[in-house]
Amino acid sequence: MRKSRPNYLAGFGSLVWLFLVGLPLYVMLIATFQSRADYAANGPLAFPDHFTLDNYVNDLNDGFAQYFLNTVIVTVAVVGIVLLLVPPLAYAIVRSQGRTTGVVFRLFLLGLAIPSQAVIVPMFYVISKAGLYDNLIGVILPTAAFAMPVCALILTGVMRDITPELYEAMTVDGASPWRTFFQLVLPLSKSGLSTIVVFSALQAWNGFLFPLVLTQSAGTKVITMGLYDFQTEHGVDIPGLLAAVVLSMLPILLVYLFARRALVQGLMGVGGK
Repeated sequence: MRKSRPNYLAGFGSLVWLFLVGLPLYVMLIATFQSRADYAANGPLAFPDHFTLDNYVNDLNDGFAQYFLNTVIVTVAVVGIVLLLVPPLAYAIVRSQGRTTGVVFRLFLLGLAIPSQAVIVPMFYVISKAGLYDNLIGVILPTAAFAMPVCALILTGVMRDITPELYEAMTVDGASPWRTFFQLVLPLSKSGLSTIVVFSALQAWNGFLFPLVLTQSAGTKVITMGLYDFQTEHGVDIPGLLAAVVLSMLPILLVYLFARRALVQGLMGVGGK
């Protein structure tokens, strides 16, 4: 058998890539275990002389726990709205034979071309008139609305991969459209559902513009707004800020790790096969 030669160039490239990715992570994580004075004295690359968890404890005691809870509420609510509305919408688009449904779907996808910055002023007016200003519901509704066009596009692509023979078999068996939806379409669309869950969760968790404009009080702050608390007129608490960043990225990182394979398959449009 012919032995394969080691690819030294690829190995060197991998080491360079590992260094480029690992160095920022090292700088971020190592700073969270240092006091502010030690960080200022030793610099960002120095290994700490004494490990401390005070940055994490202080973050949780200084209101970050409330910001974290608010972000969880917004994220869960947005994901719930998307899962409640998008799958039936995608199923109706895929199975409908009428031209009206196609026109409505194309109009719905126009939301992809409208940036949130372009509608933030009328959105502020509508939310204020509805009495939802400085309320988490006022953040949840527009966040879910802007996530739905992409989610609908992804899920319709997945559902179109289900072969017509399966639909015909369910029809011959006497299944109603709702039974077909729950017993056939949803089980075969798990990768697409995982994709829209991850996408909508990321949109909600990392949302900045809507919380910035549509909330005001400390009780409705989310994580992206709470990170501003570490910057004062006297400087920035870098170890405390980086500890808050680590706390904020852990939940969404876990969601991505568990759903990454389904996310890639759903975006490639092969989830239903």
